[in-house]
Amino acid sequence: MSAVVTPAPVPVWEDFLEIFYAPRAVFERRKNAGFGVPLIVLCLAFAGMFYAGRGLLQPMFDAEFDRGFAMAMKQNPQLTADKAEQGRAVARAFTGIIIPVFGLIVPMVAGVMLWLLGKAVGARQELGAACMVAVYAFFPRLAEGLLNLLQAAVLPAENLTSHFAIQLGPARFLDPDGSSLVLITLLGRLDLITIWCTALLALGLSVTGKISLNKAAIAAGGVWLLGTLLQLIGPLRAATQ
Repeated sequence: MSAVVTPAPVPVWEDFLEIFYAPRAVFERRKNAGFGVPLIVLCLAFAGMFYAGRGLLQPMFDAEFDRGFAMAMKQNPQLTADKAEQGRAVARAFTGIIIPVFGLIVPMVAGVMLWLLGKAVGARQELGAACMVAVYAFFPRLAEGLLNLLQAAVLPAENLTSHFAIQLGPARFLDPDGSSLVLITLLGRLDLITIWCTALLALGLSVTGKISLNKAAIAAGGVWLLGTLLQLIGPLRAATQ
């Protein structure tokens, strides 16, 4: 009688590569595992890329701040140039905190949304598994970050008018100063990376929730829609004032 050979466990670092080209294998392997290690890696990678490339992206951050402050001045003409510089300094300080927090909180929120919407389409998935799927589904954002740094390094500073200007989607072709903020935000949700992340959510839910890919796609689409609505709150409020 031949002995059963148990395959050696795959180290977790291989997941961080395979999620880009063999995501189903990653979700199959980790469907009963936690999400702590990949979440920490995601946060550290976001923070590392931000601090390494902060100088390259500063023109974009400044353009975003100037646009927001100009809108604030329309509502409150008492704002002065001195207050603008004070606000810019505060914004620069907080940006270094917001980027890593983005990598920590947003995948968890997406995981909860995926779990709830998955239940609506019949998924048999634990909350921890949903969060694991969401964390790995955000790894394409790291590729986006590297691509953004590359674009910031080669494009003229005057082209870095907003974060939409370096997206891989239709929003990059619109002028953020001359276009509807609602429209450009909506088109910004149709970029390649966001669609990639949404597809990974669907695949991961199908594997860990034991449902068809079509049903999982409905739930993942719901996560995309909720994320879109959350991002549209600010632009819609500004448009009505």
